[in-house]
Parts: sequence; structure tokens; C-alpha cells
Amino acid sequence: MRFIYKTAFVVTLLFPYFAVAQTKNATKDTVSFLDEFVITANKFPEKKKYIAQQILSLSAKDIAIANAQNTADLLASTGSVFIQKSQLGGGSVTLRGFEANRNLLVIDGVRMNNLIYRSGHLQNIITTDQSSFDRIEVLFGSASTMYGSDALGGVIAMYTKKPLFSLNDKKQMELNAFSRYGTVDNEITAHVDVNTGNQKLASFTSLSFSSFGDLKSGRNKNPFYDGIYSERNYYVGRVNNKDTLIKNPKPYLQLNSNYHQYDIVQKFLLKASANKEHGLNLQFSNSSDVPRYDRLTDPAPTVSSAAGLKYASWYYGPQTRLLAAYDFNQKNTNGFFQQIHYSINYQHVEESRHTRKFNSSDLQNRNEKVNVWGANLDINRKTNQHELRIGIDAQYNTLQSTADQLNINTGETSKLDTRYPDGKNNMLNVATYYSHTWKKNKTVTFTDGLRVGVSNLHSTIADTSFFRLPYNVINQKNIVFSDNVGVILNYRNGWKNSFQFSTGFRVPNIDDLSKIFESAPGVIIVPNDQLKPEKTITFETGISKYSSNKLNWENNFYYTRFFDAIVTRPFNYNGKDSINYDGSMSQVLANQNQRNAFIYGFSSNLKINFTRNFDLSIAATYTRGEIVTDSVNTPLDHIPPFMTNLQANYQYQKWRFGFIVNYNGWKRIADYCLNGEDNEQYATSEGMPAWAIANFRASYKFNKILHVQVGIDNIFDTQYRTFASGINAAGRNIFVSLRFHH
Repeated sequence: MRFIYKTAFVVTLLFPYFAVAQTKNATKDTVSFLDEFVITANKFPEKKKYIAQQILSLSAKDIAIANAQNTADLLASTGSVFIQKSQLGGGSVTLRGFEANRNLLVIDGVRMNNLIYRSGHLQNIITTDQSSFDRIEVLFGSASTMYGSDALGGVIAMYTKKPLFSLNDKKQMELNAFSRYGTVDNEITAHVDVNTGNQKLASFTSLSFSSFGDLKSGRNKNPFYDGIYSERNYYVGRVNNKDTLIKNPKPYLQLNSNYHQYDIVQKFLLKASANKEHGLNLQFSNSSDVPRYDRLTDPAPTVSSAAGLKYASWYYGPQTRLLAAYDFNQKNTNGFFQQIHYSINYQHVEESRHTRKFNSSDLQNRNEKVNVWGANLDINRKTNQHELRIGIDAQYNTLQSTADQLNINTGETSKLDTRYPDGKNNMLNVATYYSHTWKKNKTVTFTDGLRVGVSNLHSTIADTSFFRLPYNVINQKNIVFSDNVGVILNYRNGWKNSFQFSTGFRVPNIDDLSKIFESAPGVIIVPNDQLKPEKTITFETGISKYSSNKLNWENNFYYTRFFDAIVTRPFNYNGKDSINYDGSMSQVLANQNQRNAFIYGFSSNLKINFTRNFDLSIAATYTRGEIVTDSVNTPLDHIPPFMTNLQANYQYQKWRFGFIVNYNGWKRIADYCLNGEDNEQYATSEGMPAWAIANFRASYKFNKILHVQVGIDNIFDTQYRTFASGINAAGRNIFVSLRFHH
């Protein structure tokens, strides 16, 4: 397999040279692709040629062409972002070997990460509506200097469409709508957005609804693995008010994976003057219950158990996200700074977990309500050679954690221990930063930046009847900083070289510090107020070639040292390794900074426009991570296998055709971080087999108003599962979309 990796890497590196030879006439063209503006790296629009980090940009047109079911699937379709799924209603993002709360989610400049984002697997990104996006940008690598805590692997920045003003004295209106049906999970999606505006006031309204049935996995054997795996042979049903194990007549049908979701976006924009704008941004997302599919397939704890499955019910309650934000933007000011952006925002997030074991009458309900108040000020100054950005940002998080236990037979409720402390929980982050770009000449550009901040966390246990610990207050304060320096070289022949050194950090949150629960009989996890921030040091370099609209080729190589990573390990509490809990002695565990590791890898992205109507693109990503020990290093968790994505597109008059091949390499069990987050229990005994699928797209524009898209994903109906996932990936999906624009 290493030979395959090396061969693929060499082919990816050499292919552009053959392509350049075939498009020699294009070498004199202007390097227009380098002039693409991106926002994520510096919070203000900046040409890609002056940015050292790797950035993936998807426009609204790209999103429509991809035609994915949700934002997580959209990112996975690029071949540069890895997505883990524990259920159909999921999608945990991995960037450069970092997952969950070690990546930062940002929507319209507002950070989504809050005080209960965990380090395992997260599904919060699907609470955003890709249909409302104007663009999405993925910033790879540490971005703590600009964005603060959590941006170790990178930043997923999502930008919803901006309300449009009228260019004359007539009111302007734009309407977009589409509907989609997919066979693999009986998907029904409907979306409409309306943009209206005059010369002073504009409005954007977006409404989306999606319903997903139970997901069908592939039925045909994976050619990389000799056998069928992870089928749904049995499920739990209620027969005569009793849990019953029922044989699934269609093992490829992953029963109890269905859910639905709706999303609303409402934005207003007021033009106070030619250079001043006030904006109001309202967003709401909500879902049905979302079954936790992987837990519903967990076997009973003992082989002799008649149950066969451990859980009768395991689901997330409705995932609710509310955002309200005010933005002020001023440009071309006559003062020292040319651009000023100010924002205040509020978020309310609700999530819950509901579990009931087989043949138990007790349904356990744990509910979390999070409120986040945020504010940030960003200012920008430009001169002929220098650009200076200065900012201040703050977020204040609160959490209310409640729980109860419902007897499904009698309807009686009783007390239950909460997932997090049931008293007051809050977290404050405040920081200031600067970022600087020096365009020394047309070839050489230098960048540098620094952030300094403070983080305060406070948590209290109100009810000590479940956790008889000798304290009920947990406090922590951390001083944090990060920095970066880089150099970019842009040559006239279209080559670009970049080098960057950066540091990153992630401060412990409530999930790291204050979670108290019995993880298994006889084992209890307790808080550890001595936790320190996780830290990284990264060096990366980029080599890119741009030849006008003929060839774009980007290569990025990086090496990251990961310090003070938080892991759960045995712990001495008041000098003892065990304490009395619930009438018996239990081993004490706690989150601790006990892991140092390194991660390295590369990515290569190539796009060639052979003709005006035919283009080919290839994306390849390789990541390797190891935990540093005193003897032999061991695998680091969250490290995806080698990934490639090949796309060929052809446009003829009103038709557009696309052919896509996705490939993931083997993840051998020897490369798993056992008993970590890699979920070896949901893999085969050999690990996660390699897989490859082929997809087809076709679209036809009847006119400027009506547009139809059809496609087939996983054409050969291959059975496969992505690394660390607890649900099989989709089998053959035949879908059709009808789009309307006026």
C-alpha cells in the first residue's frame, strides 16, 4: 500500500509538467487565478497570491454543482476534507489530523464553537444550510492568531448570501428555488431564497427543509475486501410493550437512521451612506430526533445475553441553533484606518441525549442549553506596501445542564445525574490580535501576526447527591498567545512559493474540565483544574503553479508538533486512585495533559482546462500522525487514510456532464489509536478497508430560469464505510434536482 501511496504522489507531482507541455501556448497568459480574493485568512478580502496558508474556496455555483445533501457531505466531496459519521444526521470534520473541537467553525464571522464542543466526533456543522451560502472557505493549518482557540487543524468559514441593493431607483428582486429527491434515503429537499432591495435597504430570506429516510448501504462486495461487513441484521422493536429483537429482512437497510431538518436565514442590510452599512443577521436551524445509529448496533455486554443489542433507544433530541448578529461596516474612511468592522452577536444552542438499554423501562434524558454572547472589532489600514489589521474579540458562554429519568411504563420521572455540572457554568474568552502584510516588491511578501488573550472558566455542582466529592466549585484561568511569520514569493512565470511558521492553542472548555460521570461500572471521571491549553507548532510550505485559465496546481507540505494534548488517564484524587462512588469503590480517571505527538502530510490539487468546455481536476491528501513515547511511538487518533478525488467535466451547449471518482486507502488496525476515538469496534478485524466509488452528474439548462440536474452516486452500489465511522456509507443513489432562478 505504501507503494501505491508513493506512486500516486509521484504521478500527482509529475502530471502538471506533461499538462504544461500540452498547453505551452498558454504560458504567456496573465496569472488571473492568483487574483482571487479570499476572506478567511485575514478577515478582510485579500488576494490569494499574498496568503501563505492553504485555502479551499467553494462558490455558490460550486455548491450547486456538487448538489450534496448537507454541508458535511459538501466538504467531503472536495477530496480535501475528511468527514466521520456516527449516524446519518452527522458529519465530523477532520483537517490535517485534527477533529471536532480542534477545528473552528465560523458562520458569517461568528464562531460556532462553544464551551461544550467535545474532542470526539461532532455533528454541529450540519446545523448550517449550504443552500444559503454565497461561499465557503476552508483554511488549513493553525489559525489561532486570527481566530483564537480551537483553530489547530484549521477553520471552516461559511458565508451566507448578502442582501443586494438595487443599482437604480427601481426595486430589485431575485428568486432562487430548488427541490431534490434521492433514492438512497428517500431524501426530499426543498429550498427557496428571495433577495429584494432598493438603493438603501435590502433583504435576503432563505428557507430550507430536508427529510431523510433510513439510509441504504451498498449491496455489492467491496473489491478491496473479501467479505460483507457491518450490515444491519437485527434491530429492537416494541412488541406487546416489551423490547424484542427483530430480524431485519433487508440487512443493507440501516434502520433507525432517519431524521429531518429545517433552516431559516433572514438578513437585512441598510446603507447609511456610500461607505457605511448596518446589517442584521438572523438564523435558525432545528431538526427532529436524530438516532445515534452506531450505538443502536452495539452488541449486548455479555455473549449469553438474550438481548443481542445493548440499547433499545439512543438518539439526540432536536438540534437547535439560533443566531442573531448585528454588523457595522465602514470602508474608505479618511482616517488612519480604511476599513472598520464591528459586530455583536448572540447564539442559543440546545442539544440532548436520550438512552434506554434493552429491556430497561428507564429512558435517561440529558439536556444542554448553551448561550453565547460575542463581540468583535476588526480594523484595517493599507499603504502602498503595508497592510495592518488589528482586532479585539470576546465571547461569553453559559451552560445549563439538566437531566431526568422517565419510566416508559408508568410515566414517572426521577432524578438523574447530569452530563455536566448542574450549577452555574460559564466561560469567558477575551483577546486582541494584530496581523501585518508587507509587500516588499512584486515578488516578495512578508506576513506576521500575534494574539494575546485570557480565558476564564467557572463551574459549580449544585446537587452533590450523585457525586459526593469534597468540592463543588471548579475554576480555571489561562493566559494564551499565538503568533505566525511567513514569506510568499510570486514569480512572473506563474510559480508561487510560500513558507510559514505558526503556533496554535486550544483552551480547555467545560467538556474537558468539568464533566463528571461514571464512564463504566467501577470507573469515574472527575474534574482536573490543573489542565493546561493544548498547543501546536507548525511549519508549512507551499509550491504552486498558475497558468491563467489553463492550469492551476497547488501543493502544500506541513509538519506539526502537538504538545499537552488532553487525554483521559488514571488519576490520584486527594492522594487516592479510587474513591467511594454509589456505594462501591471506583477507579478515578481525569483528563490530563499527557500526550505529545507529531503530524505531517501533504496535499496536492490540480486543475487543467484542456479546452473551453473540458476540464480535469485531481485532489490528493496524505496525513500521518504519531504519539511520542519513551520507547516506540504509537498511532495518533483522528488520522484519516490517503484520499484522492478525480473529477472530469464537459460542457456542451446547454448540457453539462461530470464524472467523479473518490478513493480512500486502507486504514489498517495496526495504524489505529486503540481505545481512542478511532472506533475500532466499528471496523473489521483488519481495520477499515480501502474503497473507491464512481459518481456521475448531468445537468441541462432549459433557459435562464429553469435548470435540471440528475446524477448517480456510488454507481456500482459498493458497500463501504469511511474510517472511524459507525454507519455504512450510502449505496447507489439516483437523484434529480429542479432549479428555478428569476
